Amino acid sequence: MTYKAVVPQGGGKITISQGKLVVPDCPIIPFIRGDGSGPDIWAASRRVFDAAVKKAYNDSRKVAWLEVFAGKAARDKFGDWLPKETVTAFQEYLVGIKGPLSTPTGEGISSLNVALRQMLDLYVCLRPVRHFSKVPSPVKCPEKVDAVIFRENTEDIYAGIEFGAGTAAANSVCRFLESEFPAFFEKIRFGSKNRGLEWARVAKLPLGLYEEVEVGIGIKPVSRAGTERLARAAIQYAVDQSRRSVTLIHKGNIMKYTEGAFRKWAYDLAKREFGAVGIEGSSWCRLPNGLVVKDVIADIALQQVLTRPEEFDVIATLNLNGDYLSDALAAQVGGIGIAPGGNINYMTGHAIFEATHGTSPRYANLDRVNPGSVILSGEMMFRYLGWHEVADTLVRGLNAAISTKRVTYDLARLMDGASEVRCSEFGDNIISHL
Repeated sequence: MTYKAVVPQGGGKITISQGKLVVPDCPIIPFIRGDGSGPDIWAASRRVFDAAVKKAYNDSRKVAWLEVFAGKAARDKFGDWLPKETVTAFQEYLVGIKGPLSTPTGEGISSLNVALRQMLDLYVCLRPVRHFSKVPSPVKCPEKVDAVIFRENTEDIYAGIEFGAGTAAANSVCRFLESEFPAFFEKIRFGSKNRGLEWARVAKLPLGLYEEVEVGIGIKPVSRAGTERLARAAIQYAVDQSRRSVTLIHKGNIMKYTEGAFRKWAYDLAKREFGAVGIEGSSWCRLPNGLVVKDVIADIALQQVLTRPEEFDVIATLNLNGDYLSDALAAQVGGIGIAPGGNINYMTGHAIFEATHGTSPRYANLDRVNPGSVILSGEMMFRYLGWHEVADTLVRGLNAAISTKRVTYDLARLMDGASEVRCSEFGDNIISHL
């Protein structure tokens, strides 16, 4: 089957001029329904989006939705997990939204989400985390959580530079290290047959376990350019939104030349481009408007976001740390079922907003799963477009709908006196409270 995206009539392209988006009254916005529970979630979310736009602007503005395909649905229809036409649509129309996608097993791209981020150079993974009234939480004071995470999206171990254990490529890397960087090779305990046998003899272990060299190798790139554009986006956001602080979260005490460099380069940028000056007695610095740029070691941060969440406002961090932190914070405010996400390149204007949870294939076509993650990702998208009235309307509607305790199963099972409703019914509930 040949794939050609059907462009809706009457819509216009979003463009960028002098670093700012130019949004027509009827922008063409590509969307991917998603796999598993994705179609159910999208059906409810789209109705909510259209109702919120109409509520905010009557008929003076609307969205021209352009369906594109990726994931299992694309594989089944077109024999391709990520068709070229889909990437082209996101490139051409700048801003889009997507549901959850399946990860190919045993073939194709290792992660479709990561692939889209890499192909479009969406270097910021933006994750705002806040509590909605009445949403159940495992912590005592979830209302103290109000953080915005800027997660670097293109480097760190998510760059995908890995060599499988026992492969010729991994063995070649080991031989290169042994020849060119012997001090580092010494740190790979089982990097050669002789070294493996030596360790086995010392530890009095069966020699047969160590006769084969099987060690997986991964490379963790962290660049100054990648760090600076992330830090610049986080600090500028904090300034524009009158936030209190930006916290650099890193593991620089151990990984001194990657995560340690991330910390240094971010501080240097704050001082050079934003006029920050050092705070006496610490490594922290302060901008002329009072915004504080500080840093915390990653393992301590994971503890403190639980015990002192109010101390975290805007967070800037590398890819893997950001993955952990966003889920840890989301767990405090109701889970990733209502956690939104966006992937943005602030220089080109490209952005894809997305559900942050998985596909939940066991609930496919059952109309059960909470659409909140996509709806709040849409709220982020409309705010990014400058349609703040729509974004505010969506937040108001979702908050009021949750307060009625007529919610999907994931929230109903945790709320006293709640009534479980279907995904589509929860969408209706939101629309009635816009």
